[in-house]
Amino acid sequence: MRNLPLRLPPLVTILGAVAIFVTLPGDFSSLARRQRSEASQDNVSVKLATELVSVRVTVTDQGGRAIEGLSKDDFKIYEDKVEQPVSFFSDEDTPASIGIVFDTSNSMSGGKIMRAREALARFIQTSHEQDEYFLISFNSSAQLLLDGARDGQAVLNRFNNVYPKGETALYDAVYLGIEKVSQGIYPKRAIILISDGEDNHSRRSFDELRRRLQESDVAIYPIGIAGNSPSPKSRITANGPFLMDKLASISGGKSFWPGNAEKMNEAFERIALELRRQYSIGYLPSNFVADGKWRRIKVAVTDKHKFSRLSVRSREGYYAIKNPEDRRDKLGTRH
Repeated sequence: MRNLPLRLPPLVTILGAVAIFVTLPGDFSSLARRQRSEASQDNVSVKLATELVSVRVTVTDQGGRAIEGLSKDDFKIYEDKVEQPVSFFSDEDTPASIGIVFDTSNSMSGGKIMRAREALARFIQTSHEQDEYFLISFNSSAQLLLDGARDGQAVLNRFNNVYPKGETALYDAVYLGIEKVSQGIYPKRAIILISDGEDNHSRRSFDELRRRLQESDVAIYPIGIAGNSPSPKSRITANGPFLMDKLASISGGKSFWPGNAEKMNEAFERIALELRRQYSIGYLPSNFVADGKWRRIKVAVTDKHKFSRLSVRSREGYYAIKNPEDRRDKLGTRH
């Protein structure tokens, strides 16, 4: 049975980590045109002199169900503990650019890939019909199989002829996923990572991946495939659960550890509903300096006591870098 999002009255208080996304709603069409003319395809950096910072926020209840029905007046936003005027608010159901990054290493044998395919079909059925998909498989290396397709069936078809083999270059695959999804046509961006273990064959380190993720506007949703077990995480190799949970946490996503096919279907469906029920809140920072330092953001609303058991997830902030070329020169990242 599908878990439907709940509608709550306004005046809810939320405290949590938030993420920045350089996006603008229709109400700011003239500003958006000016920003898009100046922004690069990789919108990791924030040219705050001319661009609005948009914070994408997910709110869920104790059961993990997405909460909708909040309004602009419910929210306050802070940058480095200084309140910022809210310039726009949107809860519109918009399409997303989504990367499907799935493990095809030796350990994914025994029907795990096909079970993931069945659950992914539920995700595609629940998702926005205009979503854009990037498909990346990985074993000893990462391979881009689909590049910006809007055909969910094409994604599923690529699972039909997959044969597990090789090692697990998980970091390389997720890094490639971030690069591709960041080039997507939609400002709402996410990666679903399907794997049963930890990395053992990547050229990139976890620290490199973490920094790239912090710079991006991509949320990671790991699905740990561990088979039937009362404690699914115990079936994942040593550091797998910690690292996959960490990717979710620093990106504003959420990790899932389904113990059976039914739980896996439920996890994929929840991700789809969550992406369709996110809030976007925008502001122009009052005292921006392009010094490359981390800017921490926090979102709160007016009555934190009334709904204290709600959960809020999204990124914690952004690096205040003047433009994308500065970031690439400083970090030596490849695009």
